[in-house]
Amino acid sequence: MMYQGKAITVQRLDEGIAELRFDRCGESVNKFDRLTLNELREALAALGTPPQLRGVIVTSAKDGFIVGADIGEFLATFDLPEAELLAGNLAASAIFSAFEDLPLPSVAAINGIALGGGLEMCLAADFRVMAEEARVGLPEVKLGINPGFGGTVRLPRLIGADNAIEWICTGKEYDAASALKVGVVDAVVPAGQLREAALDLCRRAIAGELNHLARRRPKLAPLRLNQIEQMMAFESAKAYVAAQAGPHYPAPLEAVRSIQKAAMHGRDKALEIEAQGFVKLARGEVARSLVGLFLNDQELKRKARGHERQARPVRLAAVLGSGIMGGGIAYQSALKGTPILLKDIREEAIQLGLGEASKLLAQRVDKGRMTPLQMAGALNGIRPTLSYGDFAQVDLVIEAVVENPTVKQAVLAEVEGRVGADAILTTNTSTISVDLLAQALQRPENFCGMHFFNPVHRMPLVEVIRGSRSSAATIATTVAYARAMGKTPIVVNDCPGFLVNRVLFPYFAGFARLVACGVDFQRIDRVMERFGWPMGPAYLLDVVGIDTAHHARAVMAAGYPERMGADGRGAIDVLFEAGRLGQKSGRGFYRYEADKGGKPRKLDDPEVAALLAPLAGEARELSDEDIVAIMMLPLCLETVRCLEEGIVESAAEADMGLVYGIGFPPFRGGALRYIDSLGVAAFVALAERHADLGALYAPTDGLRAMAASGRTFFGQA
Repeated sequence: MMYQGKAITVQRLDEGIAELRFDRCGESVNKFDRLTLNELREALAALGTPPQLRGVIVTSAKDGFIVGADIGEFLATFDLPEAELLAGNLAASAIFSAFEDLPLPSVAAINGIALGGGLEMCLAADFRVMAEEARVGLPEVKLGINPGFGGTVRLPRLIGADNAIEWICTGKEYDAASALKVGVVDAVVPAGQLREAALDLCRRAIAGELNHLARRRPKLAPLRLNQIEQMMAFESAKAYVAAQAGPHYPAPLEAVRSIQKAAMHGRDKALEIEAQGFVKLARGEVARSLVGLFLNDQELKRKARGHERQARPVRLAAVLGSGIMGGGIAYQSALKGTPILLKDIREEAIQLGLGEASKLLAQRVDKGRMTPLQMAGALNGIRPTLSYGDFAQVDLVIEAVVENPTVKQAVLAEVEGRVGADAILTTNTSTISVDLLAQALQRPENFCGMHFFNPVHRMPLVEVIRGSRSSAATIATTVAYARAMGKTPIVVNDCPGFLVNRVLFPYFAGFARLVACGVDFQRIDRVMERFGWPMGPAYLLDVVGIDTAHHARAVMAAGYPERMGADGRGAIDVLFEAGRLGQKSGRGFYRYEADKGGKPRKLDDPEVAALLAPLAGEARELSDEDIVAIMMLPLCLETVRCLEEGIVESAAEADMGLVYGIGFPPFRGGALRYIDSLGVAAFVALAERHADLGALYAPTDGLRAMAASGRTFFGQA
């Protein structure tokens, strides 16, 4: 053994070939954390000392190759002074260059996933061979940064600027065939032949059959583009990338700029340019927010795995109430492999639900994401029924009938008598108290909320609502089933609106207040879309449904009268009374017509201004910043209350609920990280400046204490 570490070993094989193997002790995957980078430096020093060494292959003992850098170390690293962060990045990059400069041929054997730094390690090798099922990519832009271990330097010099820009700026993963086609790898073989194929490439290079120095040379030189070719390649790429990424995500455009600036330089100077671009992004709020979201998501997965260890199996599920929502739930369950009964009391509702599932499956076939045979198998997993005949075998029921507590209680009591004693009942209510509904049940310990968001197939979040008598097994099994459906579950405690709707309706209250101040609702939409929301509040209300919002607002007002109690008629009331129910009726704040693809197209409707005019009181001159504050303060403050009251267990779960549930701008990280980014003390001061707007704008005592002590939600003072 030439080198033995906790993450890397180097062993001399026959014929003077060394094997540098990644195998991080105590971890399921290999990643470039500080320990691994330090050991790679030491391992390369060991490779440089023994005589008669003729080549090296790089392998992994894990199922994957290297998943990338250790993202858990990012935020602390990003907090370093700029000069220290730059020096650290250059030092790490120099390790990869030292590997590239070894005086012997090198071959990377990519046995599984190789992302970010994992692929950058491979790019530093002279040759790359890849297993058929492996995947590679540079996904750093999804975290708000660029590759920092030479990806923006070596990849363009290997596969050309155009291909490299596509790989880096989209952050996609690519299969072996795609990697081979553009020249990222030199060969693709079955997994069982990978190591021998790597050794064969190394032997051929040692024998002079393959010229490893010639393969290395382009990576050390400037890009082979003249000035005119560079201008054509980069200027058009910058325009396209900027349009695709949008104004809130700077990393893709910064990547193109780094490649362009480095094009005329050799490797070492190009790596300095890459490091400067990396540091610029790493010190920005977007990178902090997106890395924070990634870490939050990992925390959610960790908690879900803990629940899964207590879960009972769900072999057969059922949804009560067909139609669009029921059909969407049935589709998602069957698609992911859990058969489901689709029950309603009306045949036409059954057909509507089946039609929704069929449409969604057909779309997957059209996009090449499943075969017609797979579609047939998924459809066979949905069993429509008008009776409870098969319910004795059901493990978990999702009630999705009309949002009326009396109706829901009757349906839940009825189905409880038709299922086994251990079957779990859940309700898809969006606002009604789980404890209230549980009053109709004989076994309330087997009952909880399971709140899906519409459209089910697109929205990743499921709120699992714990009632006061819900058992741990009930929550665990519901969480596990949501995960099996491909969803991200967040466990919250029972209260009016739970987490997402409780936080959303103060945001709508801010919108109503602005309309009452005479602010044009279309201006509000434009301002909030520029802030980063996928759609403004008026447009969102149309999509949610004015009738749905009208009902939910009444529930919120009853639950939190001191903050959300109705203060006269608002915009939602006016449109509801006018029968303008949003997209579903073709008229809401906007008018809707179907486009060529059948999707609703938003159009202006002059009638709305006249309807809303009587609501406007004394007009106030408000800046765009004022509009953002009046909209965002109540949403953020209600999120703080949910955390302080224990409705949601952690800041990570609160923020992920908003990003996954209502499209909170990901680059801002969620409501609580947004408060952190402004500074807790500054946020409290902003709220106090708007104190005249009522109780929704009042900071909590806990938030004031955080501001006074310098604490933050995510531990960065």
